[in-house]
Parts: sequence; C-alpha cells; structure tokens
Amino acid sequence: MNSNKIGKLYVVATPIGNLQDITLRAIEILKTVDRIAAEDTRHAAPLLKHYSIHKPTISMHEFNERERLKIILSHLQQGESIALISDAGTPLVSDPGFHLVREARAQGVQVVPVPGPCAAIAALSVAGLPTDKFTFEGFLPAKQEARRHRLALLLHETRTMIFYEAPHRLLSALHSMAELFGLSRHAVLARELTKIHECVMSDTLQKLIDHFEAHANELRGECIILIKGIDEETSESKEVIPEQVLDILLDELPLKQAAALASKITGERKNILYEMALAKKGDKSSL
Repeated sequence: MNSNKIGKLYVVATPIGNLQDITLRAIEILKTVDRIAAEDTRHAAPLLKHYSIHKPTISMHEFNERERLKIILSHLQQGESIALISDAGTPLVSDPGFHLVREARAQGVQVVPVPGPCAAIAALSVAGLPTDKFTFEGFLPAKQEARRHRLALLLHETRTMIFYEAPHRLLSALHSMAELFGLSRHAVLARELTKIHECVMSDTLQKLIDHFEAHANELRGECIILIKGIDEETSESKEVIPEQVLDILLDELPLKQAAALASKITGERKNILYEMALAKKGDKSSL
C-alpha cells in the first residue's frame, strides 16, 4: 500500500459457472490487490480458494452498497488497490457496483476494467438472433402489472432484447411476453450456461411455455431470455407508429381515452396501448 497516492479500483469479471472461465489477468489482479470487495464473500470463497488467492474481503451487495462504499473509498484514498467482483460475471451488469464506481471516479480514483465473462453476452453469442443491435433489459419487475408495463414499452423494439429472470418467475415472465409480443414471437432461453446442465432452447414463446409447463423440474438456475425484435422493414412500413400517436394524445387526453383513440387510429390493440400508457405515466411520475 502506498499512502502517498490514491489507489486503483479494478472491476473484475469472474466466471458465471465454470471456474476455468477466468482470464490470466483477472487472477493476477486478484492476487496483487490489497483487498477484494465481493457481492457475497461466502460465494467468492470457493473461487478465491481454487486459485490460491488469499486477500482480505469485504462484502458489498445491493442492500449495503451505499454504506460500504464509504469504507471502500476510504481505503482507496489511503492508497490501497481494491478489486470489485460480483457473484458471477461482470460487476454492475444487473449486479451492485454502480454507486461505488460513480463515486470513485468523482473522487479521482482510477477505475480499471478487467473484462471477462458476462451471461448476457454469452447467451447472445449462441442464440442465433441478430447481434448487430441489441438491448439489455436486465431483470423485469417481479410483480405482473409492473412487468407488463415494462414490456409494453418494448412492443415495437426492433433490436434483440435480453432479459435475466429467476427460475421461479420464468413461466410467469414467458406468459407476459407471449401476451404482449405474441405467441409466435421467436425467443431463446439460455439456462445454466457453462455448467454441467447447460441448456439453450430456441423456439416460439408458445413452445417454450409448453415445454416448461410440462417439465417443471427444469425450472432451476438463473435464466436468460432473448426475444427477437420486430422486423425493421415491418416497423418502417407502418405509416402510423402507435407509440408516437399515444404520446401525442396523452398530452391532451386522460389515459383511457388516449389509449382508446390511439387504438382506433392505429389499429393496435387497445389493451396493449393502455399498458403502454400506464408505463409511460409511471416513468414520468418517477422523474
């Protein structure tokens, strides 16, 4: 440790399953830093033991991040070097670390990326869906109504959409997606990537729902759902874009009336436009 200058914060990607999926640089960084900030120190222990890494650890998860970042920043200001790791994959990608990285940069701390595994990118690379443009949506809201509102805003998305989902909510999420995007929308379900029971299924939302309703025992492990966006040609060929019409009407009319009128103008289903209007209203109220 050098107390004469500010230390460095390394954002280190770790394996999402297979312990061999870690870079040589990541191992070297973890062995040479002064301490490691881990999402769960108990979860990090097997990885650190496997590579004979013996460094002090401090937990930093979504429930204590704002509190712990003060401690971590203090260590950095004293000249310590610290590695930030999550339970699996790249930190900050649907994992804690944003507040720490933002504050560290604000305080002049050099933040160094040590790239590696990311479940979303791993799934996208084998999905067989367009990869030139995609949007990462992370975890959808747990409650059905909020989830439908979020999906409604993606109704006319042309890019490949990537979602994370917990196994106990998988079927519910697939049903919501089928209702909003249509039963025939092409999707890919990636589960247990890089592990023994790795599975990548490509089919329509209807077929995926049918499969998991018939094989409930497979509802385990963190899941990645990828949804094909609508064809750009189809989107561009529409003379009237429902979302744009809805935006205009919401400025002048009550929510229900705006959705009903937008439906008449565009031909889009009224319930879909209503969900979209609710989502937009919620986004504005949070500003």
